[in-house]
Amino acid sequence: MAKPRIKSIPKKLHVKTGDTVVVISGRSKDLPRNDKAGQDQTGDKGKVGKVLKVFPKTGKIVVEGVNIQKRHVKPNANNPQGTVVEKEMPIFSSKVMLWDEKAKKGTRVRYEVRDNKKVRISVVSGNEI
Repeated sequence: MAKPRIKSIPKKLHVKTGDTVVVISGRSKDLPRNDKAGQDQTGDKGKVGKVLKVFPKTGKIVVEGVNIQKRHVKPNANNPQGTVVEKEMPIFSSKVMLWDEKAKKGTRVRYEVRDNKKVRISVVSGNEI
């Protein structure tokens, strides 16, 4: 039997659906994938996007405009020619950080109780998220 690919899954994720996050880990946009001339720059590090979907059991999230992969669709009755569809794929939640719009950078989160409700507070600016 094959070993599981995931070594540890977080008990609770630090992001929720609808949060704005920045990618803090992975290939940089500035570095080319290989040395071929004229090739597009690849990489998602530094991109900012909204969390579209959260998968707590696997510890992954789908972020708008990040980790886009192409899927080839076979021809069928609705689409007689077939197409190439670009789709956002999940990434590990540990590779993103919440984005503070006021400070224009990534931030950690502190929790406080205000009016008998637990709220998330940005460590960088002190604003409620």
